[in-house]
Amino acid sequence: MAVTSRIYRTLYDVQQLLKEFNVFVYVGKRLYDIELMAIELDNLYQSGVVDKSTYAKAKIVLRKEHREEQTRIKRGKLY
Repeated sequence: MAVTSRIYRTLYDVQQLLKEFNVFVYVGKRLYDIELMAIELDNLYQSGVVDKSTYAKAKIVLRKEHREEQTRIKRGKLY
């Protein structure tokens, strides 16, 4: 079952993609959640259930969110 390619702009979009495969991630710290989502996305891609385009778009979102979260942590800003 391959997922059709759509637009991925936010972490929420990637969470919805993972939900389609019954992958629910909540560790308790946003940075760790993002890292675990990236691992799960890698596993889905390697299993062949997510196409290359979807994988690349979702991976870009996760990298961006990870970078922004690291910046937020360094500055000591909480939500």
